[in-house]
Amino acid sequence: MRVAVLTTLAMIAFAGNSLLCRAALDQTTIDPASFTSVRLACGAATLWFIVRLRRRHQQSAGKWLSAFVLFLYAAGFSLAYVKLSAATGALLLFGAVQATMIGYGLWKGERLHKRQRLGLMCATAGLVGLLLPGLSAPPLSAAVLMLMAGTAWGVYSLRGQDRGDSISMTAGNFLRSVPFAVGLSLLMLNSSSLDPVGFWYAAASGALTSGIGYVLWYSALSAIDSTTAATVQLSVPVVTALGGVALLGEPITFRLAVTSVAILGGIAMVIFNRQINRA
Repeated sequence: MRVAVLTTLAMIAFAGNSLLCRAALDQTTIDPASFTSVRLACGAATLWFIVRLRRRHQQSAGKWLSAFVLFLYAAGFSLAYVKLSAATGALLLFGAVQATMIGYGLWKGERLHKRQRLGLMCATAGLVGLLLPGLSAPPLSAAVLMLMAGTAWGVYSLRGQDRGDSISMTAGNFLRSVPFAVGLSLLMLNSSSLDPVGFWYAAASGALTSGIGYVLWYSALSAIDSTTAATVQLSVPVVTALGGVALLGEPITFRLAVTSVAILGGIAMVIFNRQINRA
């Protein structure tokens, strides 16, 4: 029950990141770079405080390369959500994360069986269908930015595997990512706008749905296997879509519904069969 509660709360937090970012960039005047800087700074402060409470502070926790990849994820995430709906952004993000991790496994020598290849084809077809030109297609530039953000998060996740105290490592990476975010804000200074309401959205995204969300997730990960972890993350786009409808008044288009089933179902086929083959 404890693991189930932690996992559920973590998935809600991850969905909350998309909802907060989309709300801030659509309903306030805060710019993407400022949102990224505030989010990463508040996330770093929250995680540092939690690490201090746990009394497991590590002087060398965090890596600059991982911090830069984390920044790429956060920046691409914010820039993409200027034009993407919450549901579409989450679908592209988590699809790219899983594709990156599956692709890394293939590069390391893993082989896909028949059902896995079918699942990969289904997910690819769903992604192509989502991005094909049409009235309900997301803007291509924003979609590419979100796919890049998902790839960066996948790389960050791969770099973080088996690195000891995950929470201390994440705290260090968040802290190191702040200078990159500040640099982006300086580069985009001419278009900067730090809206008060947008600031609090960004602060909540950093402190609550990022900082505390990752702590909840890492606490749950210690009790579940990697395949289960990958599978439950597929629920995030669904939770985000429901939240987008209920909280942001976003519509669920027929294209998004069909391609979501194809993408998430295809990835699930790959993950489930990978677990069966390892058993």
